[in-house]
Amino acid sequence: MTGQPALTLFRKVVCVDPDDDLPPTDAAAALRLIQDERSATARRIDPDARLLYWPWGIAWLVGFGLFFLRFPPGEEELLRLPSWLPLTVLFALLLAAATVQAVASVRAYGQVSGDSARRGRWYGCAWALGPVSVYAGLGRISEHLPHDLAALLWSATAVGLTGALHMAGGAIWLDRDLFRLGVWISVINLAGVFAGPGWHALAVSVAGGGGMLVAGAVARRQQRQRQQP
Repeated sequence: MTGQPALTLFRKVVCVDPDDDLPPTDAAAALRLIQDERSATARRIDPDARLLYWPWGIAWLVGFGLFFLRFPPGEEELLRLPSWLPLTVLFALLLAAATVQAVASVRAYGQVSGDSARRGRWYGCAWALGPVSVYAGLGRISEHLPHDLAALLWSATAVGLTGALHMAGGAIWLDRDLFRLGVWISVINLAGVFAGPGWHALAVSVAGGGGMLVAGAVARRQQRQRQQP
């Protein structure tokens, strides 16, 4: 019994190639090894960018699109729908988008620690608490406004806050594309507000939702380039 472990250890030592544990002596081989490790880490950590952008883009495209069809500029609706349906669909799609993003982020960044993880948690708190505090104030004001202006106030505030948080995220992580998306959302929100009720929903649906879909496709393409060995 006492001699068997020694014999096994001897055989393992003899059979191991000593060159396997040595770092590559060629500089090019070492560089390729580093690049392969970086690509593998990026594939393991980075969530699919489409899961972070496309659910929100679809929610805006469909939800605000229904708002425009049900409450267009003027008196006559473009599509006969129950008045409660656009808001219900929009909230359901936004909730689904938030769930998809949360699951993708937890799976990707759950084991990440340090300053990046702390920034992510604090930024997530801004997304959670910021809208709640703003909407609480809107609830006290919108009841004194006509229906079309109240809807414009709610949607413009929500979209404007989204653009500001996107720009803040781009500044935190020095992500130029995320910052540009925040600027784009803010610009179309401003244009929609000046255009008035109805037109704002159309601008956010087409330009805002479509912009998020394009941003997701661009981010995914860049992601694949980073993940290539």
